[in-house]
Amino acid sequence: MPVKNKRNRKRKVKASRPGLLQAFVTRLKEDWQRVQWVRLVTLSTVLAMSISVYVATLWLMNRPIQAVVIDGAFERVSAIQVEDALWVYIQTGFLSADLHAMRRQLHGLSWVEKATVRRRWPGKIEVSIEEQRPAARWGDAGLLNIGGELFIENVVHAPVELPLLNGPKGTEQRVAEMYFRVQERLERRGMAAVSLQLDDRGAWEMQLISGIRVRFGARKVEARMERFFEALDKVIAAQVENVDYIDMRYTNGFAIGWKDHAPMNAKARN
Repeated sequence: MPVKNKRNRKRKVKASRPGLLQAFVTRLKEDWQRVQWVRLVTLSTVLAMSISVYVATLWLMNRPIQAVVIDGAFERVSAIQVEDALWVYIQTGFLSADLHAMRRQLHGLSWVEKATVRRRWPGKIEVSIEEQRPAARWGDAGLLNIGGELFIENVVHAPVELPLLNGPKGTEQRVAEMYFRVQERLERRGMAAVSLQLDDRGAWEMQLISGIRVRFGARKVEARMERFFEALDKVIAAQVENVDYIDMRYTNGFAIGWKDHAPMNAKARN
C-alpha cells in the first residue's frame, strides 16, 4: 500500500507540471499582446499628430499667390503675353502651382528662348524670360536663331539687316552652319555674305555684300569653297567692285563674270 501511494503521488506531480508551463506561456502572450497594443496606439497617435501638423502647415503655406514678378528685356515678348499665358496656373495656391506646366506654356510663345519660374516665399512667383536672338531670315517670313533653329515661320516684320538663307524644308540648320562657317572666313577679309541658298538639286549659291554672286554647285562643295577663298585673296579682292559673279563649278578652275565685260575663265594653281 505505501508503495502504491508513492507512485500515485509521483503521477500527480508530473501531471501538474504542464499546467504551470501552460499558464506561464499564456501569461507571456498576454503581456506581449498588451505591450504591442500600447506601442501600436502610441505610434498611431504620433503618426496622426504628424499628419495633422503637416496638413495644417501645408494649408497655411498654400495660400493664394500674391503677385507674379516678371523680368525680361521685353523687346519681342510683352509682360501682358506672359501674364495671359500663366493666368490659369496662378489661380491655384502658392505651393500647388505647377511650375513645370508654367515653363512649358511660356516656351510655347514664339519669341521665348528660355523661361525660368520659381517660388519666392511668402507668396510670389518669379518669372524670368530670355528672348530668341534672330541670326538670319529664312525664306519669305521665317527667322533662325544662332543655333540654326527655325523658331518662327511667319514673322510680320523681319529685320532686313539679317542675312537671307533659304533651302528645302528641314535643311535650316545645315544651311545656317554653312553660312556661319563662310561668314567667319569672309569677316577676316573685311567682307560679308548677305545671302546663301541651297536649291532642291543640292546646289549652293551665295551673294556677298558687294553684290557678287558665287556659285558652288552641288558637287565637291568644300573643295570649291577652298578654291574660292584662294581666288578671292589672289585675284578677286583687288577688283571686287568690277566683279559681277564667280562660278566655281569647274573641275580645275573658275569663271569670273565682270560687270559690262565678257566672262573670264581662270585656271586654279596646283
